[in-house]
Amino acid sequence: MAAAPSRSFLQVAATEEAVAPPLRVVQIEGLVVLKIIKHCTEFSPSLVTGQLLGLDVGSVLEVTNCFPFPMREEDEEIEADGANYQLEMMRCLREVNVDNNTVGWYQSTLLGSFQTVELIETFMNYQENIRRCVCIIYDPSKSNQGVLALKALKLSDSFMELYRNSDFNGEKLREKNLTWVDIFEEIPIKVSNSALVSAFMTELEPDSPVTQCDYDRLQLSTNPFMERNMEFLIECMDDLSMEQQKFQFYYRNLSRQQAQQQTWLQKRRSENMARKAAGEEALPEEDPSNPIFKPLPEPSRLDSFLITNQVSNYCNQINSVAGQSFSRLYLMKALHE
Repeated sequence: MAAAPSRSFLQVAATEEAVAPPLRVVQIEGLVVLKIIKHCTEFSPSLVTGQLLGLDVGSVLEVTNCFPFPMREEDEEIEADGANYQLEMMRCLREVNVDNNTVGWYQSTLLGSFQTVELIETFMNYQENIRRCVCIIYDPSKSNQGVLALKALKLSDSFMELYRNSDFNGEKLREKNLTWVDIFEEIPIKVSNSALVSAFMTELEPDSPVTQCDYDRLQLSTNPFMERNMEFLIECMDDLSMEQQKFQFYYRNLSRQQAQQQTWLQKRRSENMARKAAGEEALPEEDPSNPIFKPLPEPSRLDSFLITNQVSNYCNQINSVAGQSFSRLYLMKALHE
C-alpha cells in the first residue's frame, strides 16, 4: 500500500486556518474585566482605549490580560510614541511569561455612541495582521444604572468584503442583501475565573446578600440619563436627515442628466436621419467625451448605516430605561400605600 504523502508544517497550518470554526464566545478573565472597568471609569467621560491579549482557541477567543494605552493627542510623532509604547509593553510582558498575543482592543463609550467610521477602520487595520479580533466596548455611564454595560463586537464577513472593495452603493448592497443591522456582530461574553480566585471571592463575600449594584438598580432619578440619550438621538436624526438630503440631491442630478441624455439622443437621431437622406455616414449615438454621459458617483451609504445603528441603539436604551423606571415607580407607589 502506498504511503500517504507527507505535508509540511506550513501546509498543515494553512489547512487548519482554512477550516477554523466561526467565533462563538469571548472568554474574559475576571481580572481583565476589572482592569477595563477601572481604566474606563477613572477617565470618564473621556474616552480611553487599551490592548487585549490572549489566545485564539477554536471557536473561543480567550482574553487573559490587557493594558491601557496612554492618552494622546492626534499627532504623528505622538502616534509613533504610542506604537513604541505598545511594542515595549508587549516585550516586557513576554519577558515575564505573560500572554502577549494581541486579540483585539477595548475602548470606553458614552451612552453607546461607538458606531463610527473610525471603529471600522481600526477593525480593518487589525484584520490585516490578526485573523480574528474583537473590540470590547464598556459604557461607564450605563453601568451607573446598575447594569454591566460590556459587549464584544466584530465586523461581519460580508460587510468587510464590501468595505475592502469600497462598494457601498445601492446595487451592491441589494446584491449582498446587506442592511444596517449586518455591520456589527455581537459575540457572547463569558467571564471566567480560576478556582483559586473563585475561592477567594467566596471568602470575601459579605454576609448580606444585597450589594451596591442592587441599590443602584433602585435609583429613581433617571432624568439625566434620559436627557442625554434624547440629545444624542436628536443629533443623530439631524445627521440622518443630512445624509438623506445628499441622496435626494444625487437623484435630482441623475434625473436631470438622464433628461439631457434623452434630448441629446433625439437630436443626434434626427441629425443621422438627415445624413442618411443625404447619403452621408451616420454619427455614433453615444459620445463618451460628452459630459452628460459621464456617470455620476453615487454617495456611500456607510454613514447612513452607521447613523441608523446609533439611532436604534439610543431608542433601545430609552425604551429599556423608561420601562425600568415605570417598574420602580409602581414598586415605590405600592410600598407607600
